[in-house]
Amino acid sequence: MKRLFLALGLIAAPAMAQPSPAPAAVDYADEASWLCLPGRMDVCDYPLPTMALDPAGYGARSEAAPAADPPIDCFYVYPTVSRDPGDNSDMNAGAEEQTATVVQLGRFSGICRAFAPIYRQATLGSIAAVLRGRDPAPIFAIAYADVLAAWRDYLAHRNNGRPFVLIGHSQGTIHLIRLLAEEIEGRPVAQRMLSALLIGYNVEVPEGGLTGGTFRTTPLCTRAGQTGCVVTYVSFRADSPPPPGALFGRAAAPGRTIACTNPAALGSDGAAPLESYWFAGTTDLLQAEIHWSSQGPPPAPFLHTQGLVSAACVHRGPLGYLAVTVNADPNDPRTDQIPGDVSFAGVRQPGWGLHLADVPIAQGDLIRLVEAQRDAFLRRR
Repeated sequence: MKRLFLALGLIAAPAMAQPSPAPAAVDYADEASWLCLPGRMDVCDYPLPTMALDPAGYGARSEAAPAADPPIDCFYVYPTVSRDPGDNSDMNAGAEEQTATVVQLGRFSGICRAFAPIYRQATLGSIAAVLRGRDPAPIFAIAYADVLAAWRDYLAHRNNGRPFVLIGHSQGTIHLIRLLAEEIEGRPVAQRMLSALLIGYNVEVPEGGLTGGTFRTTPLCTRAGQTGCVVTYVSFRADSPPPPGALFGRAAAPGRTIACTNPAALGSDGAAPLESYWFAGTTDLLQAEIHWSSQGPPPAPFLHTQGLVSAACVHRGPLGYLAVTVNADPNDPRTDQIPGDVSFAGVRQPGWGLHLADVPIAQGDLIRLVEAQRDAFLRRR
């Protein structure tokens, strides 16, 4: 368990990428091809020791644990984490893949059966090469083929007609966007989709619209208990919006904007306090160290805050993003800073926003949102 918390590693100094030959297909009937599966002890079954961090300082300690028999499934695809050499990762899930999954998916195990395929993702090294101009298509084709194969195996042999949620971040969201558009929209299986949590990558909609753009018919979620819809946002500090040329938050197509659904205030652009679950262990060298409390180091690897940050969706022409404000109070012991910025060589990258905190910053709200969708869906059955 301790090794899992050594590196969140969503963005880190990568090994040099080398061209990789086209690999054979992955067999997802083999349980070894999955990082998380129900009915066995794996990284999604770890209890998550969590300490409340209130305006008065550290508070009550709790321990999130998987539910015994939840009625819904979560199908999760983790973000860009692999430090493997080559353009695509191997099928051995290292500390990077495991830690990202624990942090982003582990808490959802309290409300759903967790499915997380290992996949030959585009590595950190290949992403760096893509940002320098390399064609990403063949690299991402290998990764998506694995996600697709895992989904088809899940649907044919593991789902058994249950309602499900898609959960992705960053590269995981890229693959789930394509999966939703090509494998779910317009098919009977769409009737069982509670929602798609497509976090940390651009989803486009027409300016002022809820449907169209990236997806043909799947709308954005706008009210509690609505199902068959998308929750999506890219987060930026309110005082540092997406600059020209930003990787996230700016639509490329004329007449479109980047969709934003605030999980704490569906259907509203008003500011709302967020319920956050922060990973307070050692992450990576690309974010500044956070001193969470003047009372000393965190007594648990996860911290739960309510209202430390607030957020509002911003829509302004092609710009669309979740604007995050820290509700700082220098007179209380709680931190006035939050993590999440991406830095290279010590220089913050404003075009990435709070990419490393996209999921933790509103994880409590996301879980509560899915619970409302679950309850609404089951009432209709």
